[in-house]
Amino acid sequence: MTRYASIVSTGRYIPEIEVPNSELAERFAHIPDFVDKMEESSAIKTRFWAPEDWCTSDIALPAARQALERAGRHPKEVDLIILGTDSPDYVTPATSVVLQHKLGAHNAGTFDVGCACASFPTGTAIAAGMIASNPALETVLVVGVYNMHKLAEPDDPMIFFYGDGAGAAVLEPADEPGFVSSAMRADGAYHRHWGIYSGATFEPATEESAREGRTAVKMHERYPPEVNHEGWPKVVRSLAANGGFEIADIDFTIFTQVRKPSIELVLADLGLPMEKTHTVMEKWGYTGSACVPIALDDALEQGRISSGDLLVMVGSGVGYNQAGAAFRMP
Repeated sequence: MTRYASIVSTGRYIPEIEVPNSELAERFAHIPDFVDKMEESSAIKTRFWAPEDWCTSDIALPAARQALERAGRHPKEVDLIILGTDSPDYVTPATSVVLQHKLGAHNAGTFDVGCACASFPTGTAIAAGMIASNPALETVLVVGVYNMHKLAEPDDPMIFFYGDGAGAAVLEPADEPGFVSSAMRADGAYHRHWGIYSGATFEPATEESAREGRTAVKMHERYPPEVNHEGWPKVVRSLAANGGFEIADIDFTIFTQVRKPSIELVLADLGLPMEKTHTVMEKWGYTGSACVPIALDDALEQGRISSGDLLVMVGSGVGYNQAGAAFRMP
């Protein structure tokens, strides 16, 4: 009997400390109109940060619990945890194993996916493939989580983008296709554009590298707009080709929540209306590795996605990595 994988529940967590654009406008008053221009180009109006004594696994925990509760599953029933982030608790060990411990999912295996904001589509595609091929896997928890503001310098204007949060999904076997297809793109020529470049094997952290800011996340060079504006449609068209469906068959889309105008351009390229997507950057900011599952959960909660809908998710992360996953919703 063929095994398929289906998304049976989702969950999310947004921390309580709000940092509105008005607060950042005061912080960066020395840069004329900076925050106003950033809001206009992104639609981001605010963001929420976790307490400074929280680490990334602490943010992931409430989202994971909510997704499991909605699926009617106890943490001990989880067989596998896949966690995507580029703001981990540690360089090593993996944040997924820390979450496993805090969640009490003592029977679960764990691993991290480290392709930044492409991690959740990548993680769900991996989970679907493993469920289809391994009859021992019954309940897989996929989490995307972001705590990047804690790795940024407070006076870095790019902190405008960093909102903390987590989203999660539970995937289980199904008799009918849930997972439809996946697609991935990457171009490592951009790997020095935006990241944290001291603190691992390229340059172990030293007093000098910390003092000079190299242990903090930094944008060193802007990504050309066409990376997303041309790359996302390519991912969607690859999903359609791989899954045997037409673009017009797509019922709903979720894209990386970094710039709303980018989503508008991409949907116009694909010939899809804005009614077939959902954005949350306006109310929660850019939540990186967590933004796709957070937007998915919010859309489901608002009743914007129905049973039987063909859902396409596309994430784009620094490096750069791009990944998409298509699911037929239960």
